[in-house]
Amino acid sequence: MTVKIWLRSETKEKERRTPLTPKNAKLLIENGAHIVVEDDPHRIFPIKDYIDVGCEIAPPHSWSQAPKDFFILGLKEITDEDVTFQHNHIYFAHVFKGQEGSEKILKRYQEDGGTLFDLEYLTDENNRRVAAFGHWAGYAGAAFALDRFYHKQYETLENYPPLKSYDKISELLTSIQLKREKAPIKNPKVIIIGALGRCGNGAAQLLKEFQITATSWDYQETKAGGPFLEIKDHDIFINAALITKKIPPFLDESTLLKGTNKLKIIADVSCDPNSNLNPIPLYSQSTTWDRPFLQLDNKYSLEILSVDNLPSTLPKESSEDFSDQLFSTLESLVKKKGSLPLPFQNAKNVFISKIK
Repeated sequence: MTVKIWLRSETKEKERRTPLTPKNAKLLIENGAHIVVEDDPHRIFPIKDYIDVGCEIAPPHSWSQAPKDFFILGLKEITDEDVTFQHNHIYFAHVFKGQEGSEKILKRYQEDGGTLFDLEYLTDENNRRVAAFGHWAGYAGAAFALDRFYHKQYETLENYPPLKSYDKISELLTSIQLKREKAPIKNPKVIIIGALGRCGNGAAQLLKEFQITATSWDYQETKAGGPFLEIKDHDIFINAALITKKIPPFLDESTLLKGTNKLKIIADVSCDPNSNLNPIPLYSQSTTWDRPFLQLDNKYSLEILSVDNLPSTLPKESSEDFSDQLFSTLESLVKKKGSLPLPFQNAKNVFISKIK
């Protein structure tokens, strides 16, 4: 059986990333896959690049008319209320941790007969995700936290510019450096929780660009359970921890209001504000590209960054990295001619457990 993959266009605002680059689409076609790509003017790779490697092209948002034997591949949530979930879907659905609206989405899958292979739950024999944007999420989260820390020293929050997509990393670094030159304090004290993971490593890499060494915490430092007063001794707190079960918060309102507080910026890279697993219960809504920082309602001048698609600010690098990570799993699917390789079976098992 020929495996058919339909790369859909994204509906989330500002989303330019893709889980399948033209380079890797070409390799899948050479392995026998049939690939359809929806035209998406916002995607970082122009549609001509997909045409050149042999992909069939379809109009934007037309996947719902695709034959049922297609795997519908995307990145972010499907927001269309009118479509039916009768296909095999591959994307980040954000519905397995009790997020707002998750019950409704899972009910639609159950009623329509489709299957969700959530990208977060495509895992190998060691239960490790086969592909993640974590590195670039951490990198971008640290970048904008540092950017705002410098900017905050001479400008109000109202004057902080909206986020944008950068075609080159050098453009982002130059923007931060310009703000740094104007700021009196150039070397903030930073703490990263989840420092050993993909996100934490990405955050540390960005900080090294500006000769900043962070306090690095991971499981060993947090296993006793929070809240942690030590966080307040830092100017910037970057939460890069992957939380899979309920734990005491890293920082809560009562702890924040005890004694003095140095903390000025929180970058919640993990960004699960409306989940009951949120380890920073100081807010309940993601922030946006237009208003990336939220001023928290307390006596301190504390702001939080919680944008859930930060890697899209660096769409080329993050797409190439993610697509390369995902490729071998898609290649296995193609070579098995539709029989599910282990990561797909693992994701399906999680899905089935959630709709029972």
